Amino acid sequence: MKKLLSILGSTGSIGLTTLNIIDKKKNYFKPFIFSANKNYKSICKQIIKYRPKYFVINDYKVFKKVKNRFKNIKNIKILNDFNLIKLNKKTDVTITAIPGIEGLKPTILAIKFSKKILIANKESIICGWDLIKKNIKKYKTKVIPIDSEHFSIFKLLQKVNQKDIKKIYITASGGPFLNFKLNNLKGIKPNQAIKHPKWKMGKKISIDSATLMNKVLEVIEAQKIFNISKNKIGVLIHPESLIHAFIEFKNGLTYFIYHETSMTIPIANAIFDSNVEIKKYLKIDQFNFEKNIKNMTFRNVDSKLFPSIKLIKEINKFPSTSIIVNAANEILVDQFLRKNIEFLSILRTIKTILNDRNYKKYAIRKPQNINQITEIDHWARKLTLKKLKI
Repeated sequence: MKKLLSILGSTGSIGLTTLNIIDKKKNYFKPFIFSANKNYKSICKQIIKYRPKYFVINDYKVFKKVKNRFKNIKNIKILNDFNLIKLNKKTDVTITAIPGIEGLKPTILAIKFSKKILIANKESIICGWDLIKKNIKKYKTKVIPIDSEHFSIFKLLQKVNQKDIKKIYITASGGPFLNFKLNNLKGIKPNQAIKHPKWKMGKKISIDSATLMNKVLEVIEAQKIFNISKNKIGVLIHPESLIHAFIEFKNGLTYFIYHETSMTIPIANAIFDSNVEIKKYLKIDQFNFEKNIKNMTFRNVDSKLFPSIKLIKEINKFPSTSIIVNAANEILVDQFLRKNIEFLSILRTIKTILNDRNYKKYAIRKPQNINQITEIDHWARKLTLKKLKI
């Protein structure tokens, strides 16, 4: 009997990587619930090729257009709202890959209808982990993080006692500007910032990699998922992006996980619970361990080139600073991509928000539900646009 597979964010990079995996296991999975935002062409192609039982489309105009195109199609329900889905059984595997805070509500909903969730939305975790954790326990859902760093930590922590851990390190490639001087960053354009040297990713995460904001968020994400003390996690620059996490133990041993720069590896291992022969999903010539091990380098983060790293300390001060910083960053990255602000304005503006007279009033809150998270998120977004005078 085929396993039911759902992908929330099916037209994004994580969604497409997942589909490439299941293309090689056509008799193993049955597409169940797909969702996307507004990529009309990709949505139509996926409806025709995969024929999921439900396809939820967030953008209303695109939803109406797709609904009209497939008005005569049978056995596929095209919806504009997750709440309209009527289920009598759980999906076996759900990948939640809707980017940004917009992925929080669908992630919490997916927990209710999934046996196992592979989560690739760091913003949902840093903003709403308490709600996610509560629902995981209530619905007995297995959750596996599939960002390469967090999947590595997840695997490394199996069968070890966390009391024996001295320090955990996640690695950062350093992005496209690792070897730049600070002065060279003044005139950076969006097309330069999205050219990641190692990973093929969406525009937003590529900009976060260039500012190192992705590692700021990933550190907070790791603290929450794995209940790690803020003093026990750090970041190392590793330009080759082949080792994704280290765990240093008090007994003098250090464990790490190495894998090629492809999200196929953590996703496939998470889907199949590591019972997978990865060469079926990747070209054999991508595996060059003997060659790569000779050329790996590591260095500490240069806080002058990447001042965003200092935000980790700020975020750990108050319960909702992570929501505020995430919201501001999403707005600022979008404005940079629209060429409305400079690259260096991203962090500069975040700092002004943390110094705003109303900041602490929102930062000290401990939100108990999505509405309270949304209120803080909206305040930060509105303030960010105000600071930019947009």
